[in-house]
Amino acid sequence: MRIGIGLPAAVPGASATDIGRWAARGEQAGFHALGVIDRLVYDSLDPVVALAAAAACTRRIGLYTTVLNVGYRPNPLVTAKQLASLDLIAGGRLTAGLALGGWPADHAASGTPPTGRGAAFDAALTAMREFWDGRVTGAAGPAPALPAGRPTLLLGGLVPAAYRRVAAFAEGWVAPSFGFETLTSGMAAVREAWDTAGREGSPRVTVERYFCLGPGADDAADAYLHHYYGTDYFPHVRADTPTTPDTLSKEIARLADTGCDDLVLFPCTGDLDQIDRLAEILDTELAHPTGR
Repeated sequence: MRIGIGLPAAVPGASATDIGRWAARGEQAGFHALGVIDRLVYDSLDPVVALAAAAACTRRIGLYTTVLNVGYRPNPLVTAKQLASLDLIAGGRLTAGLALGGWPADHAASGTPPTGRGAAFDAALTAMREFWDGRVTGAAGPAPALPAGRPTLLLGGLVPAAYRRVAAFAEGWVAPSFGFETLTSGMAAVREAWDTAGREGSPRVTVERYFCLGPGADDAADAYLHHYYGTDYFPHVRADTPTTPDTLSKEIARLADTGCDDLVLFPCTGDLDQIDRLAEILDTELAHPTGR
């Protein structure tokens, strides 16, 4: 299982300087990828902009949106253009994890219609792939195509339609940041949908977790996760958030045992020492990653 580290782009007060330093340190430490999450009405940076800043400060490390919420982005071709530009700037390092988005306040603030979101997402995915494949034509001719298979596309979601969507459009599934049984049942459902659709091989699975290490780690994780997720979801996310080397190692081991291909560990603070603490614990895993 390959291990990436999330950027602190959704930690309140994050800046471009923070993102650049974190990205460069993450690449130097040997992490497989840098990840971002997406929230509209929150003290966070836009995920595409954050990854562009990270791309400018790195050369090799992968760049993941896990996930970018397409449901309240009204024009899929604009989103496709942004992601294509990011992939080209980064030299093909982008893995685009996309989803509808599950925050009601974000949909309400953006005026997203409450019905028909699944069908609209399917239409958006079709339009985005047409753009990336060079099948959208303007006054000067077609938009240039990206190299075949770029960007790598993953999709999130926890309902049967989402699993079928993975099999129809994507190379794999992005699991949520909490719930071990949610992960294992979702993996089984995605693989069943994959086989039913006649896809070869198996879907790539990327899972997320939060982490916090060092003095005051429990208090820092409590404060950030409660602020971000609120009262309803906080207990579930916090239960799967390691704050010691021992709990981190155990969580990674049980996730690896499920057959996940990628794990992205998101920070609860923007302190750079979190990267070094994490890398020290994961020295062997970072030196000898496995996965597709």
